[in-house]
Amino acid sequence: MKYGRFILIALFLTYGALDAYSQKKSKKAKSMINDSELELATFGAGCFWCVEAIFQRVDGVEKVVSGYSGGHVKNPTYKEVCGGATGHAEVCQLSYDPSKVSYEELLEVFWQTHDPTTLNRQGNDVGTQYRSAVFYHNEAQKKLALAYKEKLNNAKIFDDPIVTEITPFEKMYVAEDYHQNYFNENGSQPYCSIVIQPKVEKFEKVFKDKLKN
Repeated sequence: MKYGRFILIALFLTYGALDAYSQKKSKKAKSMINDSELELATFGAGCFWCVEAIFQRVDGVEKVVSGYSGGHVKNPTYKEVCGGATGHAEVCQLSYDPSKVSYEELLEVFWQTHDPTTLNRQGNDVGTQYRSAVFYHNEAQKKLALAYKEKLNNAKIFDDPIVTEITPFEKMYVAEDYHQNYFNENGSQPYCSIVIQPKVEKFEKVFKDKLKN
């Protein structure tokens, strides 16, 4: 996706987050955050290694866990999910501080850092496990996600319609340990250097104001 489209989406989405952003900025920064003060967001946007690497760098996101969600098989393995028969998508679940980053801002990052118009595919990663999906945790998240999707489609930001699945979150099965913090620990691997690194660099260039210090 070209920088021009990144910027266009950012301008289009930003107005919806301005009020939340101003409220966020008016609050004092907290030195310590209790888990009870954090909220959850769950996204599928292709390979969870890529999604994890992006959201780990967003200020206000305290934790990112990779896993499997949206399917019918209990306790699936990575091999089973890759087979495409479990119905699960590769997802990342974020624990975030809403006083630092709003759900609207997370949606903005989500829609700008993958192609939401390709059904069951992100680049060379093909299969239902790589589908674009928002698994909402409450009605507020549902309304925000549906509204953003509708606005983006109506504005024809993308050449093709957005096919992102917006569905209630039910359960996530945490992926195997070696999938967690994957890019940070395996940056020299070919997939990381060829696929993930360029995405991270593009994200950091477009979202300078949302990066952790």
